[in-house]
Amino acid sequence: MSSKNQHVVQRENGWAVRGEGNTRDTSHHATQAEAAAAAREIARRQESEVLIHGRDGRIRERDSYGNDPFPPKG
Repeated sequence: MSSKNQHVVQRENGWAVRGEGNTRDTSHHATQAEAAAAAREIARRQESEVLIHGRDGRIRERDSYGNDPFPPKG
């Protein structure tokens, strides 16, 4: 299984999780919080990142699970 970053994006009738580079959504959810939780679970399994987009489409939050390219020091 390849590790793809997971994006949480708004849809007409709720929120969706979409793997980076995919043409179809992985899952659909009623709320952004539900979609974020699903994306985090996928990212933990794949050791990838979650990018949560706001209503305007811009990334508002980013979390890394696994191979972090910039781990904190100390």
